[in-house]
Amino acid sequence: MNPQRLAGVVLLVLGVAVLVFGMNASHSVVDQVSHTFTGRFTEATTWYIIGGAAVGLWGLFLMAFGGGSNRN
Repeated sequence: MNPQRLAGVVLLVLGVAVLVFGMNASHSVVDQVSHTFTGRFTEATTWYIIGGAAVGLWGLFLMAFGGGSNRN
């Protein structure tokens, strides 16, 4: 397997894990109270969700387009 595609798999798994962590954090009492009064989640939860999605998409991109044949 191409090293770039392997890095893509690792980033995709890491991104999904961080995204799930952020989604679980959004169900905490602190985030629910913050969402009730301000209409937003806490800053940390927002960054977990945005960061997880970004890293996951980056990993997906590397998996799809990162590996090419190195024929000379």
